[in-house]
Amino acid sequence: MKVEHYPAVRSSLMPSNHPYLSGAWTPQLEEVDAFELEVIEGRIPHDIDGVYLRNTENQVHQPLGRYHPFDGDGMIHQIDFCDGVASYRNRFVRTRCFEAEQRAGKSLWGGLMDGPGVSTRPGFGAHGRLKDSSSTDIVVHAGKAISTFYQCGEGYLLDPETLEQNGIAPWVPLDGISAHPKVDERTGELLFFNYSKYPPFMHYGVVDRNGRLVTYVPIPLPGPRLPHDMCFSENWSILNDLPVFWDQDLLKRDVHAVRLHEGIPSRFALIPRHGRTEDVRWFEAEPTYILHFLNAYEEGEEVVMDGYFQENPIPEPLDGMGEHGHLMGYLDEQSFRPKLHRWRFNLRTGATHEQHLDERNLEFGMFNQAYAGRFYRYAYSTTTRPGWFLFTGFVKHDLVTGESWSVALDEGRYASEAPFVPRLGATDEDDGYLVSFIIDENRGTSECILIDCRRFEDGPVCRIALPHKICSGTHSHWVNRSSLDPFRSR
Repeated sequence: MKVEHYPAVRSSLMPSNHPYLSGAWTPQLEEVDAFELEVIEGRIPHDIDGVYLRNTENQVHQPLGRYHPFDGDGMIHQIDFCDGVASYRNRFVRTRCFEAEQRAGKSLWGGLMDGPGVSTRPGFGAHGRLKDSSSTDIVVHAGKAISTFYQCGEGYLLDPETLEQNGIAPWVPLDGISAHPKVDERTGELLFFNYSKYPPFMHYGVVDRNGRLVTYVPIPLPGPRLPHDMCFSENWSILNDLPVFWDQDLLKRDVHAVRLHEGIPSRFALIPRHGRTEDVRWFEAEPTYILHFLNAYEEGEEVVMDGYFQENPIPEPLDGMGEHGHLMGYLDEQSFRPKLHRWRFNLRTGATHEQHLDERNLEFGMFNQAYAGRFYRYAYSTTTRPGWFLFTGFVKHDLVTGESWSVALDEGRYASEAPFVPRLGATDEDDGYLVSFIIDENRGTSECILIDCRRFEDGPVCRIALPHKICSGTHSHWVNRSSLDPFRSR
């Protein structure tokens, strides 16, 4: 393995026993390029060609208040596969907030768990009280990777192959974009929404395959809300208004306390892909909170949507965790109990029918993106360590037969969100691999694995050593190199 190191970033972070600043969540501050990665076990397949991108939270400076992992500075980790060989690189996302703190040599903003008055300066964008760390998701659209922030951020562009920084996406509105914009591979369009604390409280937008904002319309809500994700079918985009949002009385005092508002149903807004505000159709459903959706498709007079229904969206603090009990409870899937769930919206009657598809606690689902917005058969979810936001394995579902298959990691090994990688020349939906970064706390190392989705329970077909131990994080993305080719000359 050949490794090239980049100049160290300026850091004021002190050693910590905070559960999300230590162990598998220890921030990685080193930036490198690494070539000819060592294969620990198996062989790298020759039938994939592209890059796996993973966004992680890596706090650079000593927190001003109570640290939440989603406050950490965004760092993109990338592994590039070509002709059976892999290379790796990682870079911090140079947001405006990151650069300001580099100049200051210290933290300037409080975090998600802090009250008013902690930040020493206003931020940028719609949620200016927070640092836009751009550390939540990463997608690739119009040849560029876009990193996003947990609430509404500015959306930062990087070259998906080199991780060269290209600044804020020029089409991003004043209110920013939510954590999870969606890309339709068939049309090349990017769909997004944002939200704010002033009317109309939400907007929905579409960016065309060339990076031009072509649709941007208000979606009026009854008040400030906290939507996190969206979904789309071939003809409809699906937004949500869920009964988990800020306490309105406390919000008047600039206190951002999240509550479950009893007696309010979940609502889903179906809007035609390029529709107007008056075209929105609202559907009611059982109250819940939804962090992440899987996919949606149209079946006769119904729109079918899959995602993860939280049975207990406001969990109690975890016992035995002292001052971190509240934080640990909110990040523990065993506490908020997300279930793979299906909603059916009847366009003729306006009725909603819904059901769990699995009774296990599952989240962070992926599927073959070539099937986004249309009927699909296979989904891949993660399992987690009780009490922690750490992935311990994967579950593959056949959504037609109801069958499922599992892969569990050895104790002390933790995975990353794992997108589906289609095999070159694939003929079937599950003809490909899951790709994931692994943190091995037993050895203090990290690696990348590939799992053949047709031989799922056989486990990894290869294990590839990374040059350093990475920090855990949130979301990831796979992009085929062929989809980048049309944009290389731009």
